[in-house]
Amino acid sequence: MQRLQLKLLQKWIDKKKRKPLIIRGARQVGKSTLVELFAKQHQRTLVNVNLERYPELSPVFSTKDPQQIIQQIEVLPRMDRISNETLLFLDEIQAVPEAIPALRYFYEERPELPLISAGSLLEFTLSAHQFSMPVGRVQYLHMGPMTFTEFLSALGEDKLHHIVTHYQLGQEISKIAHQRLLQILRTYYFVGGMPEAVAVFAETSSYREVSEVHHSIIDTYREDFPKYAGSRNLKRILNVFNFAARNVGVKVKYSNISRQDQSVTLKKDLELLSMARVMSKVVHSHCSGIPLQADIEEKVYKLLFLDVGMMNAICGLNWRVISQLDDIKLVNEGAIAEQFIGQHLQALLAETPNRELTYWLREGRSYNAEVDFVIALEGNLIPIEVKSGATGSLKSLHQFMGNKQAPFAIRFDTALPTVNQLDVVIHIDKQRKHICYSLISLPLYLVERLSEVVESYLG
Repeated sequence: MQRLQLKLLQKWIDKKKRKPLIIRGARQVGKSTLVELFAKQHQRTLVNVNLERYPELSPVFSTKDPQQIIQQIEVLPRMDRISNETLLFLDEIQAVPEAIPALRYFYEERPELPLISAGSLLEFTLSAHQFSMPVGRVQYLHMGPMTFTEFLSALGEDKLHHIVTHYQLGQEISKIAHQRLLQILRTYYFVGGMPEAVAVFAETSSYREVSEVHHSIIDTYREDFPKYAGSRNLKRILNVFNFAARNVGVKVKYSNISRQDQSVTLKKDLELLSMARVMSKVVHSHCSGIPLQADIEEKVYKLLFLDVGMMNAICGLNWRVISQLDDIKLVNEGAIAEQFIGQHLQALLAETPNRELTYWLREGRSYNAEVDFVIALEGNLIPIEVKSGATGSLKSLHQFMGNKQAPFAIRFDTALPTVNQLDVVIHIDKQRKHICYSLISLPLYLVERLSEVVESYLG
């Protein structure tokens, strides 16, 4: 995801009258590192102001006077002079909430000054404070964990990286490359995309050291709970945190989280953790058309965790367990593959107007039909299943294709890419219905090429 963000930062800084940029994302996904790398690439002096270290700047930002704010920042220890050739970075902006509305005045009075801000608990700050947001005067950039292709780059797997990033529908992938990619995918399932964990593995190849990083990050998140929990019960929030990691892809029932706490209380805890971007909801949509979010049932949802490696760490899945799963179990047992695909779909949709993920669910007396994800690409509904095995295991997808207007369906599994024409009979309202549709099957590691595959197929 960092490669995409660098491209977006390039577009931002090239604008003549640019808005202050707010990078939104969970703690330790690499927001500060991204800004440092960008400044280095563009040979700009980075003026990095970590507002957690300088809470005394609160009254300064309250003045909403950019010139006075700049003067006060310049007198801080070891700060460079701020000019239009520098890059001003307000890190951990949630620590001084008064800085957020002040961004408006930087846009109006100093648009030539490149100003970036970032905060790991920003959504919570926005909901907890009463001030006017600088709507229309700031630009947002969303950031999550490193993607699988970035993981390949970090490991120096340049040839495999080229195969994945340049894949075109119909192109052959050798069995040797395919098996190697599946092996590294399994490693990614364990390491995940948190930059510190990736850096440690790239340097040491030590699964034990990666586990130590995971536990350190998890402890950091748990230590953050008091910052946005207020008077709420910390033990209960910790329980919700663990529940989310251990129940990815499962429809949320509050009674499964706790039988002692009211659903409204647990709902609020989930919302707080979602605002902190520790987890996210995948909400049920009836999928009657685009946008999918216009047809959702907000009370019906399942969860994704921040990162697949962090999820497995909380679930207690060590490398020995993950390495011994065969390909079918790697897809069908647990939520590892669904978390991986969901995590990358979020990255794919991060800068689109409707970036919230949705899925389709039809609950019946005898059986339920559920499609893991449904997204909108190229003006079409695209149903996505994470499966392995024969087409007979795709009953829910058959039901969706027989009920909804979708040009084709996508299946992610561990097999080489194929395009098949399916001819099946389903039952709708006790009536037999004959349907034919195209199923594009892709190996899980090609999820980042989904947009290009869809565009190519629609041609």
